[in-house]
Amino acid sequence: MIINTGGRTDTVQYYTQWLLNRFTEGYVLSRNPLFPGKVTRYELTPDKVDCVVFCSKNYSPILPRLHEITDRFHTYFHYTITAYGKDVEPGVPGIEDSMETLIRLSELVGKERVAWRYDPVLLTREYTVQRHLETFARMAETLSPYIDRCIFGFVEPYQRLKRNMPELIPLSEQDMDALAQGLGTIAEQNGILIQTCGKNGDFARYGIHTSGCMTLAILGKANDIVFKDRKHKGTRQGCHCIETRDIGAYDTCLNGCKYCYANKNPQKARENYQYHDKTSPLLLGAVKPDDHLMQGVQKSFIKEKKTGTGAQQSRDG
Repeated sequence: MIINTGGRTDTVQYYTQWLLNRFTEGYVLSRNPLFPGKVTRYELTPDKVDCVVFCSKNYSPILPRLHEITDRFHTYFHYTITAYGKDVEPGVPGIEDSMETLIRLSELVGKERVAWRYDPVLLTREYTVQRHLETFARMAETLSPYIDRCIFGFVEPYQRLKRNMPELIPLSEQDMDALAQGLGTIAEQNGILIQTCGKNGDFARYGIHTSGCMTLAILGKANDIVFKDRKHKGTRQGCHCIETRDIGAYDTCLNGCKYCYANKNPQKARENYQYHDKTSPLLLGAVKPDDHLMQGVQKSFIKEKKTGTGAQQSRDG
């Protein structure tokens, strides 16, 4: 099975010690977001976890101790760096600091395990098509030697986003075409494989691949392992990613990004943070007397292990 540490919240940036504690103790508890009384236990051991996937906007807090996980597990890292400033992403470091941290991460884990996410792409009077392309070009030139690929996607105009970002300008077909053409050209000029994930349109004419951002092919190539031929169910319409088990919780990310789908609002996340205990197996709070605790199914997707990394050697005994 694949463990996802960052789909519901930025555990790397705000819950670093908790995350490291869970891997040290070898298990984690995850509360079902739809049925809060159901709590699932997952073993965080190399024989039960095929790969640990990270997604964050700031890896700086975990870098000094990241080896505690990478020495034992196969891993892959998504690093989101966009064109936006504090007006859109209040808790996110600036572009220059973020790029410097990505480079440090890449030097620690290898470029084949790092994906740069330029996502979501949205428009306001401040963030125009031209500004996106200019910023993306500057970042692509710096980051190209340190990444496996770039993943971008257009913002989805759900109702909460319209409330949180009244300044949002709807993306027209012409806007999306101009952005895709520009991003594709810049990526090609810098030798970057660029792709979309989910329902973002077909822009193959601009050299943009359509695929999942978390497929067994990507994870296998990054870690020199071969996975079974398994259907990727995806997580939403148009998604081609392999199913994962997320150990985070919604309404807990303190980045405060206006476009965030994982928080109802920034205030809710701040309120929930007071219930965080870094020693608890749950990200928020503790197990309640009436909770239904169950053991998660953890079937391996791995078909073949090749020799190479320390993580692979430890898993082979």
